[in-house]
Amino acid sequence: MIFRLLALFCIPTTLCAQNLYDPALVQEITLEFFQNNWDFKLDSLKAIDNGDYLLAKSVEINGVLFDSVGVKYKGNSSYNSNNNKNPLHIELNFVKSGQNYNGIKDIKLGNGFADPTFVREPLSYEIARKYMDAPRANHAKVWINGTYWGVYGNTESINKQFLRNHFSGSGNNPFFKCNPEDFGGPGTGGDYPDLVYTSADSAFYYNKYDIQSDYGWAELLDLMETLKNNPNSVEGVLDVDRALWMLAFNNVLVNLDSYTGAFGQNYYLYYDENDRFVSTLWDLNMSFGAFPLLNSNQVLSQTQMKQMDPLVQATNSNRPLIRQLLANPTWKRMYLAHLKTILTENFASENDYKDRALEMQELISDGVQTDTKKFYSFSNFQTNVTSPVNTGGGGPFGTVPGIADLMNARYNYLIANANLTAQAPAISNVTRSGSSTYFITAQVSNAVSVTLAWREDSSDVFVKTAMLDDGQHEDGAAGDGVYGGSFPPLDPTMQYYIYAENAQAGIFSPARAEHEFYLATPNLPNPGDVVINELLANNENGEIDEAGEREDWVELYNNTNQPISLLGMYLSDDPANRSKWAFPANVSIPAQGYLIVWLDNDDLQGPFHANFKLAAGGESLTLSDGASTVIDEVNFGQQLPDITFGRYPNGTGSFTFLPPTFNAQNSQTIGVSNPESQVNLRIYPNPNTGHFRLESNQDLELVRIFNTSGQQVYQQVVEQASRTEIHLTALPEGVYLIQAGNTWLKWIKS
Repeated sequence: MIFRLLALFCIPTTLCAQNLYDPALVQEITLEFFQNNWDFKLDSLKAIDNGDYLLAKSVEINGVLFDSVGVKYKGNSSYNSNNNKNPLHIELNFVKSGQNYNGIKDIKLGNGFADPTFVREPLSYEIARKYMDAPRANHAKVWINGTYWGVYGNTESINKQFLRNHFSGSGNNPFFKCNPEDFGGPGTGGDYPDLVYTSADSAFYYNKYDIQSDYGWAELLDLMETLKNNPNSVEGVLDVDRALWMLAFNNVLVNLDSYTGAFGQNYYLYYDENDRFVSTLWDLNMSFGAFPLLNSNQVLSQTQMKQMDPLVQATNSNRPLIRQLLANPTWKRMYLAHLKTILTENFASENDYKDRALEMQELISDGVQTDTKKFYSFSNFQTNVTSPVNTGGGGPFGTVPGIADLMNARYNYLIANANLTAQAPAISNVTRSGSSTYFITAQVSNAVSVTLAWREDSSDVFVKTAMLDDGQHEDGAAGDGVYGGSFPPLDPTMQYYIYAENAQAGIFSPARAEHEFYLATPNLPNPGDVVINELLANNENGEIDEAGEREDWVELYNNTNQPISLLGMYLSDDPANRSKWAFPANVSIPAQGYLIVWLDNDDLQGPFHANFKLAAGGESLTLSDGASTVIDEVNFGQQLPDITFGRYPNGTGSFTFLPPTFNAQNSQTIGVSNPESQVNLRIYPNPNTGHFRLESNQDLELVRIFNTSGQQVYQQVVEQASRTEIHLTALPEGVYLIQAGNTWLKWIKS
C-alpha cells in the first residue's frame, strides 16, 4: 500500500466549530472595528509597514465570537490603497494569548486580485498537496462593520504551527519568507530572494529575505554558497526532492509569480531537524498563467505560456536553484519524472481539473454575484475557467488566460516534448519479505540503475542504497529482471520507495515519492504464538527490578520453536489507547522463551519498563499492534498480594491465580506461602466437595476465600483457634485461594 504523512490539524477547543479550511464549506467571517474609518487606519499602518495591527472590537467566525483581535492589510501587488477590497490578516491572539479557532490563530484572506475565477489558489493548492506539504485553502464570505465585503480566498498561514504540523522539530529553527522586504517590482534594484550568492555578509541579503526566526542567516548563506560552489553536495543542506517537486509544479501550472518567474519569490525555507532547508510554495492566486513575467524584461504571450519549456530557466545564473539542480543528470531526470506525474495525473483529461474548478465556483457563485467590491465582472467569473478574459487594463496583465484553454494546450505541448517522451524504466511487482531484515524486490526493465530509499519515519532523511539483479539479494536468479535490496526493520512503520533510471529518463515507485511511499510493517505473530503468560499487579514481597524496587510486571511467552520479533507490538491497559507502550526495536522472544516487562510507569529506568502500572483492583492488559489487531488480551479482577494471575498449563491454559514463577514455566502447587513467613497452613482433604478442615501452626484469626477472578466468596473470623471446619458445598467447582493472615494456599473444589 502507498502512504503519505498526514498531519493532524484538529486541536480541541471549548467550542464546537467547523473546519476553517474544509473545501466543501464557505466560511463566514464578520469583523467589527471600533472606528468607522477603519480602512484609512489600515492603509496608514500598511504605509508604515512595521507589522503593527489595528485592534478590532471583534471577529465572528462561523458563529464563534472572538474579541480584541488584531487586523492588518497584507499583500504586495494585491494591495492598493485605492482598492475597494484589500487582502486581510487577522490575528486572533493579538491581545488574548492562546485565543484560537480550532487551533488556528492566524487567518489570511486574499482579495481575488488577478483571478477572475476566484479558484486559482484553492485549486492549485489542492493539486500541490498531492506531491508536497502545502497550505490548505478555501473561501470565506466577509462582512465588515455590518456591510458585506465580498468573497475572499482563505489560505492557511505558513507559520510555526504549520511547521510543527508538517516538519520535524519545534518550528523554532531558521525560517525565511522568501519575498523581498521592500517590494518594488522589476527594475527596482533586483532585491529578489533568488538564492544567488554574491556576498559573505548577511547584511547584503536583508532586503531580499524576510527572516521569521531568531537566527538563520549563516544557514541561508551556507545554502547559497553550496549552490554556487559545490552544487552536487547541496543535498546535505537542502531537501532536493521537495525543491524538485516545487519547481516542477511551477512549470506545469505556469506559476510564474514564484521562484521560477521574474521576481524569484513566493516560497518559504525552513531549516529542519536534519539540518536541511525544506521549501514550501506560497501565494498561488496568479497560477495558471495570471502572472506572465518570466523575467523582468520578458513577458510571455498566451502562446508562449502554453509552450513554456519544461527546462525553462535551466541556464539562468540568476536562478541557481533551477540551474544547479537540473545540471545534475540524476536530479534532472527526477525533476522530469515529477513534472510528468503532475501533468498526467491532473491535466490528461480536461474534465478532471475543470470540473473541480467549476465545483469550487458553485459553492461561492451567489456570494461572488452579490460581491460589489470584486475586481472583475460576474461574467468574467463564469467565463475564465474555460476562456481568457480581457480585464480592461493595459500591460502584461490585461488578459487573464482561461484555465482550461491554457492547460489543454499545455498538456498537449508537454506530453509531446522530447524531454518527456524519452522511454523511462518500468517498475512493477514491488514486494517485501523477511523479518530480521527487510528485503525489497521489484521487477524492473530498461534501467541502468535502481535505487532503494528507506527511512524510519517522516522526520528522517531517506537512506539510499543500490538494488541489484545478482541473485544475492533475495532477487531470484541473476539477470532475471528482478532487483533486490534490503534495510533493517528499525521502526514498526518503515518507509521506502524505489527509483530507477537510464540515460534518458527516470521513474519513481510510487510515482509521488518522496511525498508518498510504501510502508514496511512487521509480520505479526499468529494468535497463540506469543501470549500474555503471567502478571503480578500487587508486588509486596516478590521480585525486584534493576532499581531495587518491587513493581508490577508481566511475562510474555513464545509458544513456537522460532524466535519472534516484537517490533510493531504494544502493551496497554487502556482499550482506547492500544499503542500506549511500544516494544523497543530489535527485541525478540526466543523460541519457547520468556520476556519480562516491568509495568511501573517509569520507562526511564530501562527499555523494559512501561509507562503505566496495573490496577490491583482489576482492569485489562492488551498485547496488540497498537491499533485494531489484538494479539492477546486478559481481563482481571481484584488481585492479591504476591499472587500472580497466569496461564495454566503454561502458555496455553486459562488464567488462574498462581504462585509467582518469574521468567519461568508456570506451575500449580498445593501450598502457596509467603517466602518470608514461618506459618504452615494446611487443608485436607484437597480436592474436596466443599467440606474440609483448615489448620495452621498459629491462630487463624481471619480466613478469606477468593475465586480466580479475585472476588471474595467467603469470610470467617476464627478466634483463638488454629483450626476450623468449613462447609461450602454451594460454591461452583473450580480453583480457589484461601488466605489466613499473610499466608495463602490453593483449594480445588470438585
